[in-house]
Amino acid sequence: MKKNKFWILSLSFLLVFLVFLNPENSIAQKYDAGGGFGIATYSGDIIRGLDPNQIGLQGTLFGRRNFDNVWSLRGGLSFARLNAADSINPIDPVMAYRNAGFNGSLFEASVVMEYHFLDFTNRYAQFRFSPYGFLGLGFSGFVGKGRKFEDDPNPTGYNVGTPVIPFGIGIKYKLSDKWILAAEFGARATFTDALDKLYGEEPFIPRFPDPNNPNTLTGYNYGNYSDKDWYYFLGITLSYTFSSVKCYSY
Repeated sequence: MKKNKFWILSLSFLLVFLVFLNPENSIAQKYDAGGGFGIATYSGDIIRGLDPNQIGLQGTLFGRRNFDNVWSLRGGLSFARLNAADSINPIDPVMAYRNAGFNGSLFEASVVMEYHFLDFTNRYAQFRFSPYGFLGLGFSGFVGKGRKFEDDPNPTGYNVGTPVIPFGIGIKYKLSDKWILAAEFGARATFTDALDKLYGEEPFIPRFPDPNNPNTLTGYNYGNYSDKDWYYFLGITLSYTFSSVKCYSY
């Protein structure tokens, strides 16, 4: 966990440095900062898709540097609660029998580039809104507690750290020259299969065979190491623009 904290702090310092770097021509740049909240969920060995019945809350703080009307660099720190359980919506009868589950807290630091499809920040722009997409890099640390199967003798706490690739889409609306409201959906591709405490190094659950049913399987698969875990954010944000010396134009 100490190593995870080191990477999170290092990336946090880097994103603050990149977003608020003050070059000689910074007077011509525009900066804003804000926060937001929403919901979060995950997909992996317990949830294969997006399940609205298994969601948690998420919040974020961010700073952003707008280079022009198209490109922006955003650095952010996010917190989310993730949870999932076979007992809520099992994938199949075997997974219902497995009865795995987990819950915990996730911390993320990330840097992303945003691309805006419409010019909406110019004071004389035709539109007050713009759809946008984003892509970047980040690191997340997860601290949770879970069980791998029913009657798991070791349902202890665990922690996982992983690089992530955040990407997604959203739409921004300019409330005024200083305030921007946005709605955003983002996915995070991770490099771990252990977010849900289920991973392929332990391919089956050992069971004592039933002497009355010798043909009954004594174990079943519960993790796919080649299938990495994902998590997702859906939320709204509000940001404040600090200064704007000039309006961008083409």
